[in-house]
Amino acid sequence: MRLTLEPLTAEAFAPFGEVLSAPEAPGRTYIDAALANRRAQAKPSLSFTFKAPSSLPLASTVMERHLHSSQSFVPMEAGRWLAIVAPHGADGRPDMARAKAFLARPDQGVTYGADVWHHPFTVIDRPGRFAVFMWKDGGPEDDEFVEVPAFEVVLPDVAG
Repeated sequence: MRLTLEPLTAEAFAPFGEVLSAPEAPGRTYIDAALANRRAQAKPSLSFTFKAPSSLPLASTVMERHLHSSQSFVPMEAGRWLAIVAPHGADGRPDMARAKAFLARPDQGVTYGADVWHHPFTVIDRPGRFAVFMWKDGGPEDDEFVEVPAFEVVLPDVAG
């Protein structure tokens, strides 16, 4: 299966969460629409991650979700990066036939909604540093990874 990257826009990403962007003019933008914590005992978790770049096409067989928490990725120093998402299938697992792959700019972040299937964090072009925010209680439902049928992610064919 092949997913072709499309630009990350608020409208296209809305079924999966929220696109994060700093304001264009002086002021503050609130980005809390997709933030969710479904466990009273879970505590906020802010971490920083450094990722080496992956090359395209990207081949993978894994997706993840955080059943009770949203998860936000905010670039601190980055090139382009990928936001790969899938709706739930009838069995509750990722429906990869309806998956989408978004190409994020260095100035865009995302909040994946709680219980949204997404691919592990992936940067391209160059190494990336991101802040990551979610809620955790230390239990097994903080992070769930599943194997899915092999898929690849490619840039759109611009020759034509």
